[in-house]
Amino acid sequence: MLGRIFALVVKEFLTLLKDKRSRLVLIVPPLIQLMVFGYAATFDLKNVPFAVYNEDRGFASRELLAAFDGSPSFTRVAQVTHESEIAPLIDAKQVLMVVHVGPNFSADLLSGRPVALQVIVDGRNSNTAMLAINDVSVMVDRFNREWAASHDGNLPPSHVETRAWFNPNLESRWFFLPGIVGILTLLVTMLVTALSVAREREQGTFDQLLVTPLRPVEILIGKTLPGFLIGLAEASVITLAAVFWFKVPLLGSLLTLYTGIVLFLLSGVGVGLMISSFAVTQQQGLLGAFIFMVPSIILSGFATPIRNMPVLVQDITLLNPMRYFLLVLRGVFLEGLPFHLLIQHFWPMALIGAVALSVAGWLFRHRMY
Repeated sequence: MLGRIFALVVKEFLTLLKDKRSRLVLIVPPLIQLMVFGYAATFDLKNVPFAVYNEDRGFASRELLAAFDGSPSFTRVAQVTHESEIAPLIDAKQVLMVVHVGPNFSADLLSGRPVALQVIVDGRNSNTAMLAINDVSVMVDRFNREWAASHDGNLPPSHVETRAWFNPNLESRWFFLPGIVGILTLLVTMLVTALSVAREREQGTFDQLLVTPLRPVEILIGKTLPGFLIGLAEASVITLAAVFWFKVPLLGSLLTLYTGIVLFLLSGVGVGLMISSFAVTQQQGLLGAFIFMVPSIILSGFATPIRNMPVLVQDITLLNPMRYFLLVLRGVFLEGLPFHLLIQHFWPMALIGAVALSVAGWLFRHRMY
């Protein structure tokens, strides 16, 4: 029995290694994924953009804010002079948080009264928001100890009051479930389309398909529609589950949401057909699909903020349709963004889809025989 198993293992290795493309698949993807995981997948919070709204001119507030300016975790990018300036900064994602020091901060500390430090955080990315709040708490605790040590420990320390916008309770599921819509939609679409042409070639039915009255463009459309419709149904089911089962708010319109889904599916189907046109076997098609999906998910901002990635990696993410789709999903679900504010994310997905489908069509026509 062991000998038969060993012979089967040897045969499978010989079958895999004798093909040049299969050998490439065994070497290149691990290297790519190593680079992606090593440089992009990080939970370290660095250079978080924040703004300061300081209504106090005392030395205590200046000392506290100096600690923020000297920390590698935070970068001050704006100085707020009026409360009305806070909302535009967070809405436009120019800052992740705003540190608000009240007008009596220093006076209250010196007089022994309780003091509050308000930190307004963008809660659309609950994971990043929680990390930022933890860093702020550590800095305030350090300030409290230093203040108490320099004032004989008789004065009450300041404390932090946080308020998260768009996700008041910082529910992780509010952040993750909209992203799951994109990930599972991409997974199903890629698997269906990446295996379509490869399956025909592997089963020997591709030549039979070519002698039918169908033209190449009709065959291409016929290969595209199943993955598109399955992906659309998958996205709808997950959206329903997120809204009605997990109680994730859907503040935007369904028209805006499904515009993003359709454009994303077009780009996903195009990439899947490109992979399928290259693949000779279903195994190659499956490997190609996962080679694309893993970096696509990591570089989308699903779990780690894109702003924390190296500049070169951030530029690479511009070619990733998942990046734009996640922004659309979270914008529609959590922010209720209208259609016109998401056009900046719609057109890159449309462009990627058009290019991918065009390349897939060219490959399909030139690799028919």
